[in-house]
Amino acid sequence: MPSESNQRFPKQARITHQRDFELVFRSGTVAADNVLVVHAIRSQSDRCRLGISISRRVGNAVVRNRWKRLIREAFRRQQDALPAGLDMIIRPKRGAVPDHEAIRRSVVYLSKKLDRRLPNK
Repeated sequence: MPSESNQRFPKQARITHQRDFELVFRSGTVAADNVLVVHAIRSQSDRCRLGISISRRVGNAVVRNRWKRLIREAFRRQQDALPAGLDMIIRPKRGAVPDHEAIRRSVVYLSKKLDRRLPNK
C-alpha cells in the first residue's frame, strides 16, 4: 500500500482556473463509457491534473457533491496507474449511478484510452 503522503490530492493535481477548463473543453479529446465522460489534453507538466464538471441536471446538491467526492477519491487512489502529463476534466454520463468501484475502473480505463489517442508532447 502506498504511503499516506503519496495518497494526497494536492493543489498541483487540480485544474482550478476557468481558462484551463475552457482550453480542455475547446481543444481536448473526449472518451466515454457508461459511467463517465472524460475530456483531456496533454499538459506541460509530468503529473496528471483533474477537473470536475457536474451539471445541475445530474441532481440536487447532495447528489452532485457525492459524484465529486467519488471522482476525486478514485483519481487520488489511482494516481500511480494514470498516465503522466494529462489534464483531464471528468463529468458523469447522463443517467449514470454514482458507484465508487465503477468510477475507479472508468477513470483508469478512460485515461489510458485518451493517452493513446492524444499526440505526444
